[in-house]
Amino acid sequence: MSAVPAAGTPAIEFIGVDKRFPARGTSGEVLAATNVTFAIQPGEVVSIIGPSGCGKSTLLNMGSGLARPSAGTVKVGGHEVSGPNRHVAFMLQKDLLMPWRTIAENVEFGLELRGVKKADRKATSERLLDQCHLTGFGGHYPHQLSGGMRQRAAMARTLAVDPQVLLMDEPFSALDAQTKMILQQDLARTVKEHGKTVLFITHDLVEAVALSDRILVMSERPGTIIEQIPVDIPGRDNPMQRRKHERVGGYVGQLMDLLKLDANTEVH
Repeated sequence: MSAVPAAGTPAIEFIGVDKRFPARGTSGEVLAATNVTFAIQPGEVVSIIGPSGCGKSTLLNMGSGLARPSAGTVKVGGHEVSGPNRHVAFMLQKDLLMPWRTIAENVEFGLELRGVKKADRKATSERLLDQCHLTGFGGHYPHQLSGGMRQRAAMARTLAVDPQVLLMDEPFSALDAQTKMILQQDLARTVKEHGKTVLFITHDLVEAVALSDRILVMSERPGTIIEQIPVDIPGRDNPMQRRKHERVGGYVGQLMDLLKLDANTEVH
């Protein structure tokens, strides 16, 4: 599979996708997502929001090749996804760093699996640890770092394999507000500098507005896309500044209406 899609080809695309799972304790099935169709262009950042259990994470699993659709097609760079591929990387809410490996060794793990030479692995980890503000921490172990620093290390590990598409499942949700905003800023800078494509799941409506070119809104299960909202606020590469824009409140209100949230629902 080519690392860079041909001109005009979406970086990642879902076409009429359904996903069914066996129903627990019965012979039936549960339809988790249905008729999901959307395309993300190279370099675009798109967030998905929707009720819990609507199939958001299931879409990322199919995009990464960890699961297959029950119907429809998922493509990366114009090629159908039939299993994990080297041009897609997945970042989760939990950092999943291996506690017996140093931070540098964690960052290098994917490159090690690919047979990259030790000197090249080291050069890549040093560059990314510096980029992710972890200079000097490569020899530390995960338990020696704060939660925010571990997520920085997880981001460095994700970027080390040089994916074209980043699939991110609430990667900052467990962090305090200040650390979350700093990591959002780091992500936005990385996307701009390296031309990465991002599909980002969040329950934080302001985060979705601050980071995204577009926001996809999903229905309750079986999840399907009920709205695609372009974010027409300048400065996607500077989410801290974008958060201050006067139109953010309007977008959040629109998203709340689509999700049928009322004044008693907690929105971060």
